[in-house]
Amino acid sequence: MLPLSNISTGLRLAFRARFGWLAMGCLLMLALAAFLSAQFSGRQPITVALDIGLSVIRMLLPLALVLMIQELLSREFDRRYFLNTLSYPHPRHSLLLGCFMAVALLTLGLLLALAAVLALLVWLIGQGYAQSTPVALGYHYLVTIGFIGLDLLVLTAVATLLAVVASTPSFVLIGTFGFMLVARSFGAIIELLTRNAYVVSDSDSYRSGVGVLGYLLPDLGALDVREIALYGKMDFLPADWPWLVLSNLAYVVGLLALAVWALNRKRFA
Repeated sequence: MLPLSNISTGLRLAFRARFGWLAMGCLLMLALAAFLSAQFSGRQPITVALDIGLSVIRMLLPLALVLMIQELLSREFDRRYFLNTLSYPHPRHSLLLGCFMAVALLTLGLLLALAAVLALLVWLIGQGYAQSTPVALGYHYLVTIGFIGLDLLVLTAVATLLAVVASTPSFVLIGTFGFMLVARSFGAIIELLTRNAYVVSDSDSYRSGVGVLGYLLPDLGALDVREIALYGKMDFLPADWPWLVLSNLAYVVGLLALAVWALNRKRFA
């Protein structure tokens, strides 16, 4: 059973680590990026603003969650605060899962706030210019944000595991972003090699080598379904989206189980 006190403690530590300032910085960067990008587009400012805004969200929030994981878990081990934390009559996994839930709640909450601000900015930009192909800010937009949330949930689980096994907090940042870049790009590389075999010599062996990653990593690139919001067509949603969602959720559970196993076997000096 997961004590609620661990989640509340994680939330309190996150706000003590200036999560509010981090959230305000993300909001400011998103607003500037969306507004300025719209000014450089003469014919489709609303679409460009929404596209750039979603890209900024997908770049900023992984950094925010890694910084929170570093503060809540990596600093816990680095500063030896665990000597006090583990003295309470709670199992180790409750500490780990409590921190994970706290970071997940804060990250998803910040995602909703950024999504609301982006939708408002896009609506305001659209008041001054009517496009022939307007963006869809209804359920199409909500589906897009939901898939981004699943992407962030996977990255939170990865950062949690790395915080347990890593010896330095900086490795959590490097490892999580390395995982993110590979998991978000290998699917696009395979598709590129499939459609354009002349990109590299011996593309078949190269494609089969990259395809091995599909058995080891979740396809986070497939979770980027922004086209359904940019063009208002659900046809851009992957046909196998139920399997995509279930496989990523299973990956989250597997990573957390591995993190719990590693924490239970971890010896503290």
